Amino acid sequence: MSSIAETRPRVAVIGAGVVGASIALALRKRGARVTLIDRDEPGRGCSFGNSGAISPGSVAPLAMPGVLASVPGMLLDKESPLHLPLGYLPRALPWLLDFVASARPARVEAAAARLAALHQGAIEAHKAMTRELGVPELLLCRGHLHLYPDEQALAKDAGGWRLREAYGFHPERLERADIEALEPGMAPRYRVGIYLADHATILNPFRYVQAMARAFVAAGGELARAEVAALRRSNDVWQLQGPGLAGDAEFDAVVVAAGAWSRTLLAPLGVRLALESQRGYHLQFEGGAGTVSRTVVLADRKVFVTPMEEGLRVGGTVEIGGLTAPPDPRRAAVLERIARESFSGLEGLPTRSWMGHRPCMPDSVPVVGPAPGQAGLWLATGHGHLGLTDSLNTAERLCAEMLGPTAGA
Repeated sequence: MSSIAETRPRVAVIGAGVVGASIALALRKRGARVTLIDRDEPGRGCSFGNSGAISPGSVAPLAMPGVLASVPGMLLDKESPLHLPLGYLPRALPWLLDFVASARPARVEAAAARLAALHQGAIEAHKAMTRELGVPELLLCRGHLHLYPDEQALAKDAGGWRLREAYGFHPERLERADIEALEPGMAPRYRVGIYLADHATILNPFRYVQAMARAFVAAGGELARAEVAALRRSNDVWQLQGPGLAGDAEFDAVVVAAGAWSRTLLAPLGVRLALESQRGYHLQFEGGAGTVSRTVVLADRKVFVTPMEEGLRVGGTVEIGGLTAPPDPRRAAVLERIARESFSGLEGLPTRSWMGHRPCMPDSVPVVGPAPGQAGLWLATGHGHLGLTDSLNTAERLCAEMLGPTAGA
């Protein structure tokens, strides 16, 4: 006769970034026997370089009406906030065509509705989680400040702001004096601001994921350092294959939260994802965290500036260039130049740069739910730059689908 423990589902979660760690912890709290697997330590991948923004108002997808006009700049301007190197164009062409098609108004509206539903309650969820993990100091609730040099620059983002308002967010218009009152160190270039008071920031995304992983292990979860190279379904169970994996490891269900590597892992099973890597860069000043007191978005340059525990982080921009090419130091150099032009007090501070692979769908909507035609296989990928924002809600949605709703839900 089977014990109660043996009747609980055995679940492997592949990928220990903020999304995978959130899912593993949520499943374990619901009683599943969970193994969280990553080739590196938890939070060391894409989540490590996150700009820390919790942004439930980010309902506008990356592809907005008029994006077709920006494609030549994407290909030719190496400093473009959205850059696609010419040499990678043949490989990225199917994704690029779908990206442009996603900018049709009807698809934008559909994407915004799905993003808004996934974002709902994100701030409250992260408040509760940071308290539960014993790291409430990581959550900074001072809103996000979006800055523009002039009215013309602001007008280019009018569609995105209209979408935010349509979903209940209340942007506050600021003039130069208001900006200086919030962030006195801003360069005079920025004359117009939009303030979202109900947004937040995680001051150390890596430490946040590490705290989740510790809580998962403390609750009885298993953490495995291994690389999953292949998945195989046999006799109603899933077997994982790859360096560092036990040959007899079998699971009732598998959650693929492997970020930009999910497509490669799923393709042999016939699960096709229109997924690309948003190669995101950040530059971190060692010191200078007091330069800003909240997340500041230099909206005309698509750059996020965040006060982190270990210094000032300047991140953003998107490069569609695949998983294998080395980082382009020119992208980090652009971020450094923008930061030094935009803020005082950074003189003499050393910097370090980072590049990571954000998983990006053409319509910016992550894939969360069962894999079509594959019993026991679940997907949680494609979150782009909103993985931190949507990690906890993704975990709750997936748990409800896999194990049923919780009592009272």
